Amino acid sequence: MKKGTFDLIFIAVSTGILLLISSYGYLEKYMAFSLIPILIAYFLGQFSERKFGTHAKSKEDRTES
Repeated sequence: MKKGTFDLIFIAVSTGILLLISSYGYLEKYMAFSLIPILIAYFLGQFSERKFGTHAKSKEDRTES
């Protein structure tokens, strides 16, 4: 999976989740827990960079040589 495709899927899923949470009114009630989705996005970004980023490709090139 390419990095751009992964980014689009992540944006679509996170937007859908935020719209659902907002429509049920949970965003106003649980504002203290707003750091949790930010941390999840941060760690998913690190994972996607390791898996799909330029560093992963350069490691693969070094091991094949």
